[in-house]
Formats: sequence, C-alpha cells, structure tokens
Amino acid sequence: MKPTLLSIAVTSALFSPCAVAQNTSTDLPSMLVSADFRPAEAQDIPVSLTTFDEEIIESRGAQHLEDVLNLAPNVNLSSGASRGQFFQIRGIGERSQFAAPLNPSVGLIIDGIDFSRTGGAATLFDIEQVEVLRGPQGTRYGTNALAGVINMQSKQATNELDMNFESTLANYNTRSVGVAVGGPLIKDTLLGRVAVHTYQSDGFMDNDFLGRDNTQNRDEITARSHLKWLVNNDLTIDLNLLHLNIDNGYDAFTLDNSRNSLSDEPGEDKQRTNAFALKSDWRANSKVQLQSAVTYSKSDLTYSYDVDWNNRAANDALFNRNPPSCLDDTDPDACIFFPFNAFEEFNRTRENHSFEIRALSNEDGRIFNDSSDWTVGLYYLSQDEKLDFESPYTPLVNRYETENTALFGQLDTYLTDKLTLISGLRVEYFDAKYRDNEGLSKDPNEVLFGGKLGLNYQLTDHHMLFTSLSRGYKSGGVNNGNGVEAQYRDFDTEYLWNLEVGAKSLWLDGDLTTNVVVFYGIRKDAQVKNSRQVEQSFIDYQQNAARGTNAGIEFDIDWLINNQWRTFATVGLLHTEFDRFDARDGLDITGRDQAHAPRYQFSLGGEYYLNRNWTFRANIEGKDEFYFSNSHNEKSGSYAITNASLQYQEQNWRVNIWSRNLFDKDYYTRGFFFENDPAIGYQPTRYVQYADPRTFGVTISYDY
Repeated sequence: MKPTLLSIAVTSALFSPCAVAQNTSTDLPSMLVSADFRPAEAQDIPVSLTTFDEEIIESRGAQHLEDVLNLAPNVNLSSGASRGQFFQIRGIGERSQFAAPLNPSVGLIIDGIDFSRTGGAATLFDIEQVEVLRGPQGTRYGTNALAGVINMQSKQATNELDMNFESTLANYNTRSVGVAVGGPLIKDTLLGRVAVHTYQSDGFMDNDFLGRDNTQNRDEITARSHLKWLVNNDLTIDLNLLHLNIDNGYDAFTLDNSRNSLSDEPGEDKQRTNAFALKSDWRANSKVQLQSAVTYSKSDLTYSYDVDWNNRAANDALFNRNPPSCLDDTDPDACIFFPFNAFEEFNRTRENHSFEIRALSNEDGRIFNDSSDWTVGLYYLSQDEKLDFESPYTPLVNRYETENTALFGQLDTYLTDKLTLISGLRVEYFDAKYRDNEGLSKDPNEVLFGGKLGLNYQLTDHHMLFTSLSRGYKSGGVNNGNGVEAQYRDFDTEYLWNLEVGAKSLWLDGDLTTNVVVFYGIRKDAQVKNSRQVEQSFIDYQQNAARGTNAGIEFDIDWLINNQWRTFATVGLLHTEFDRFDARDGLDITGRDQAHAPRYQFSLGGEYYLNRNWTFRANIEGKDEFYFSNSHNEKSGSYAITNASLQYQEQNWRVNIWSRNLFDKDYYTRGFFFENDPAIGYQPTRYVQYADPRTFGVTISYDY
C-alpha cells in the first residue's frame, strides 16, 4: 500500500463505531483567549481564530511552534534556518532575513512581549495555549499585525501547589528534560512559578565531509518564571521573565538536494535572549479598569552558513584547477563560482522597549445611554537593531532604530440584545533611523492608521454571525543591499483592506463546534521581497506591487461523537495573486500566486478512547504546492503527512508514544533558484531545505 493511502487508512480507522470503552470526559475543551482587549471564550470572539492547548502540544511531542502550526488553516512557515522561524498568514508574511532590516507582517507575542522579528523564541515547554488570529489586527496590535497575530501564553502561577516534570527520548539522539514548579509564596498574596527546559537533538542532516551527523543540531534551553502579586481585591501585578539560550547548527542546503552535506564550515543559528513583562490590572472603580504593561527584551543572534555548501577538495575536483588566489582566500574575485571556504555570518543585537496603558469600561462605565463598552489606550515601542555582517564579498555594519507611538480606541455598541457594532481605530506614528558603514543614511517617518468596523449578531445562545471590514498596515522601510539603485532605496507602507463574514456555532448540546469564515482582502502597495542575481552574488530588496488580492475560506469542526471518540478537521482555501506588478528585474509575476500561499491546507484527525487510561490520536495534515519566492517560479510540491500518538495515563503519570511524519514524507520549508553557469559545472537549479523527516519518541510526564 502506498504511504499516502496507508496514512488515510490509519486515520479512517478512528471513525469506526466499534468503541468499547468509556472516557471520563464528555465535554469539548474550551479556551479563554487573551489576544483581544477583553479575554473571552474562543467561540465568542468574532475573528478567524485557531487555538492549541497543552494537550495538543504534548500529544505531538512538540518542542517549537513549527511543530503545531500546520493545524491552523491558511497558515504557513518558512525556514532557511535551524527551524521554521518566519510565518505567513493567508499568503502574507516574510520568508527570511539577511542583511536588510525586517518589518514583519505576522506578529509573535509571548507573554505580552513582542518577538515579531525573532521566531526562534517560540519554544513550547510550559506554554498553556497558542492563539492564531488571522486577518489584520490593526486596532489592537498595529504595524506588526498586517496579516495576523500569533499569541503564546505560558502557564500562570496559581494559589495551588503545582509541579510538572517532563522528559522525552526520540530518534536522531533527541532528548529533553523539563521541570516546572508553581504555587503560593505567600498564600493569597504572592504567587510564583518557575519552568526550565533543555532540549537537544542531532538534527536531520549528515555531513559526509566532516563525518558528523550533528551539524544541523538543536541545543535549546528555555527558562520562564512568573510572579503574581495580589495586592488587594482590585489590583494585580504580574511579572513574566524569559531566558533563552539557543545554540543550534545550520547546515541545511546541499548541491544535490539531499540530506547529506559536504560543507567544511557548517553554520550556526544562535540566540541569547533575556526579557521581561511587568503588567498591572487595577479595577479603579465600577466604571473603569486600568491596565498597563512595560516590556523589555534583548537578543543576541548569530546566523551563519557555508556559502558554497561545499568544501575545498570538492571544488578542486569540480573545477579541475587550483587557483592560488582562491586557495588562500586573498582574491575572491579570481574564483569561478565562490571563493573557496567562503563563509558568511550575521551577528545581530536586538533591544526592544515597550510601554502600554489602556482604560476599559466596567459594568457601570458604559457610555451612550449605557449602550457601549469602550477601550482607549496609548502604546510606545522602541526597537534598536545592530548588525555586523561578515562576508568575503560585501561586509556590512548597520544600525536600524525605530519608534512607534500609537493612540487606539474601540467601542462595542449594543444596538439590540443580539446585535453589536464594533468600531476600532488606531493612529500610529512611525519614526526610523538607518545608518551603515557604506554611508547610507535614511530617516523614514510617517503617520499610519488602521482599524475595524464590525457587526456581531447572536442568532441564538449557540450561534453567532459576524462580519467586519478592517484595515491593517505595515510601515515602509529601507533597502540596504549593495547594488540597489538610489531611487529604490526606500519602499512604501503597505495597507490591507479585509472584508470577512463568518459564523461560530455550537450544536448537539455543545458536543459539536463549527467555525467558518469567508474573507476577501486587497493589498495596497504590497511589499514584495525580491532578489536579483549578479554574477555570483545576490541583491535582495523590497519593492511595492501596485495591488494584490488575498481571498478564501477557513473552516474547522470539532465533534465529540460519544464517550469513546472525537474527531476534528480544518480546511483552508486560499486564492492570491498580484493584480498589478512592476517587474523591475525581468520576472513579471502579475496574475501569479503569491509566495508561500498554498491554495489549500487541511487537517483531519481524531481521538479514540480505548478505556479510562489509554487514548489514541492521529491526524493527516497537508497543503497544496506553493511558490518559494516572488523572484523565481520554483515550487514546493503538495504533500500530506500523518502524525499519531498513544497515551497512557495513571493518576498523575502520563506516557505518550508519538510520531510526527509517520510515513517519512519528503517535503520542503524553503527553496531557492540559482542561475548558475553550466560552463563551470553548475546547472541552473532549484535548491530546497527539507522539513523534518519521520520523528518518533516517548514522553513521560508527571503532574502534581
């Protein structure tokens, strides 16, 4: 039986009616979502939303956000690093970063701290829930949320003693250990929680030249802590701390598109982060709630790679020559393809400060004849990024400083008992300063605005209809690539107008939930990353397409059929294209799909409760082919992979045997196309980075 057919058969077995055991739970899980101004149940929030809880994370042996993100419809990711660190929602989002400053389209928020430029921070131990909001979130998050937001919330300290231990052993010499302890430091007054996790793996590449199997290794330490001070009945103060020490290898690309590298200088993908968020929540009176947040983060990042993906001996054999200027690296221009042993390293320091204060109405604070809840706030974000780029071609030192200052407000007006009007507006001033050692100096600044106008109709207690028109924005920026013409050094702000219509429903006394959203978005002055190859180097730059269209459907279903089994599914359908595009460098992509925008994505799975101790889970997830880039026409193929787990639980102990990509399907997370010269032995070729192969392991956990 072919693997694809076999995978379908495995999951289909979940739908057999011959269940013979009883499960102790008869309710679907519910989740309080914190990404909006006012926390609410997921089914009550009028946006296209996918949530992952700790049960999903554990059942997949997931260590990083990349391990669960395929469960969200119309959400994609790209690598070009040790992990999938760049996210796309509905076909919009960055796919890599090299020397240029990055303004993200998808926000990444961890415990209130903005990591939108640093996706490697999204480790999952002691994360209680992940919320993926699709579509512009301009009122709440501003310039980092043009396409949507991924919000991660760690477990919070409570008044009860809580301890958790987790250990994993898996193939590829993978092992991890995590410990978390929380509870009252002073009963009913000061609560605390500490979580520490270490994860190591040899990775999924073999370096045949060096005789090593760990040049794409993963070595990650995550430490989180939380203090909650219950000052009195009206005031709560929270402090979240985060430390990350990521020391991963990077050796992902090969000349023959295999998992066997020949590089003699494998790269690194490192991150050292210290961050905190200090938040307060004060019920000033029955009319007003005041909330504030101060955050700080500093990250030192190193990203490096062997430029030629090869070694000196292989290059000598390929070219059948031994130019001294190449061998001793004194004259790179004399080399045919790459200077032998060429190595590039990007050393970045990112330092962010933010402050936000907002006021929200309480039960007696409604305005307009007691019909409208309101929120108003002020936000300030300062980001300072320094780059030291070491290269045999064009080394670069630059600094990019940005400041965002925003005023925002939202009204939730109850027109009738069932009909609510939502109106939100955010006005943001963006001010930036760019300087580099090549003499480039730019000071872009502008006023941006976005918001939302929506209607919610509570048809019954179990059915909500909603529609919204929202405007998201992403600030313009600077092209710093060597060779970019002076008139193209700047690119403009992008705006996204998005119309959505959706329905959220509970059926069968709450045993069945369904959500469906239809959306149509128009990108104005869409920011398009492009690349031009000049001899043996590349010029990367952003330019603005006149207009793009992003439209589609997102649907999910979760059905607790009986006490023995549960099924769930998601489907995302997506149509994207550039309606008008000024092809600066020859490739006209007018009318073509946008990059990293598969036309369909799906997930189909279920849980089978064998008895009160044993649970079997499996799902198939997949997506259509998609273009790797807007600068060439190479594609990733369509694929479907199967994941499965078998869990045994006895009181406080759990043993979870799991596998991701059960049938070892090859698929890709990043791809390039090089216009090589056949005369020197390199044909024009697509080069790809593989996603994780079949991984399997056992996770043992204990909760007290």
